[in-house]
Amino acid sequence: MIKFIAGPCVIESAELLDTVAERLTAINRRLGTRIIFKASFDKANRTSLGSFRGPGIDKGLQMLADVRAKWGLELLTDIHEAWQAEPAGQVVDVLQIPAFLCRQTDLLVAAAKTGKTVNIKKAQFLSGADMRYPYEKALESGASEIWLTERGNSFGYNNLVVDFRNIPDMLAIAPTVVMDCTHSVQRPGAANGTTGGNREFVPAMARAAKAFGANGFFFEVHPDPDRAKSDGPNMLRLDDLEALVAELIR
Repeated sequence: MIKFIAGPCVIESAELLDTVAERLTAINRRLGTRIIFKASFDKANRTSLGSFRGPGIDKGLQMLADVRAKWGLELLTDIHEAWQAEPAGQVVDVLQIPAFLCRQTDLLVAAAKTGKTVNIKKAQFLSGADMRYPYEKALESGASEIWLTERGNSFGYNNLVVDFRNIPDMLAIAPTVVMDCTHSVQRPGAANGTTGGNREFVPAMARAAKAFGANGFFFEVHPDPDRAKSDGPNMLRLDDLEALVAELIR
């Protein structure tokens, strides 16, 4: 079964989580999918000090636990420091390693030791083949399941480009390779102290990744991306998610 991950970039409010979770639950019911709900309790790598980061680990994990209790969805969140792995692992099903941190040995080892699935995002400065080393760190540290995620490579300043050859290269390492269709259209730091993006290319990124063999798809979604507190320019509108998921599973 194709894996789908979707949700807001950061936890903005309980109301936002509820709105997105309700929609994902409905899509799962109608399409027979198992979309994993994603949201970050802390965005530790924002462009500027004044950027919104989220509610923090304690409140954020409780809000994610509330989503599971109400909607029965599987959960994914990212961690930035090794000590966060254990408490986050008590709440979520998948621990995500951010792209900038995918070579951080202590972070990978701590995530693996929780026994949860570990999703390692490929750094913007690494090739797909280079991901064998983060993968091996997590595997040798006892991870039960490891996914690798493509999210583009730095291409000069304030730009990313996706080399879709990375997908089959990573499939030679891990059985599950996810395409991060929304972060791959970012324009890092290109919007006067915030990250810009081109959300109109998200569906094409998904289709191209499927052609190259991706068996997982990651979408950050929001009811009103232009008013989102993080990553709005590259997030998919929540109303556009179901049709794209339906296309990818056909």
